[in-house]
Amino acid sequence: MRFLIVRTDIRTAADNDIAAAWVGGGRLRDETTAPEPRRQIVHAEDRDAALLLARALSTVGAVRSGRQRVKVLPLDDPGVVYQEWWEASGT
Repeated sequence: MRFLIVRTDIRTAADNDIAAAWVGGGRLRDETTAPEPRRQIVHAEDRDAALLLARALSTVGAVRSGRQRVKVLPLDDPGVVYQEWWEASGT
């Protein structure tokens, strides 16, 4: 399975926005409509490589201080991979 490792800026939220989202039961941030600004993007072919790259990107000062975050996103459909594993294991 292929993965995308993304380092993004964290958007700050005002206290009243947090309270409104909490009371209304909605989301404070919706990544599908307004994703966080990207700083760096890396591609990995397997999960171990993706986690190793994510760990390396997490050592950046801005990530450690809480101004940025690292996300690991699967690019392939995980259901297909698990179904193939399930059929190959014979259980």
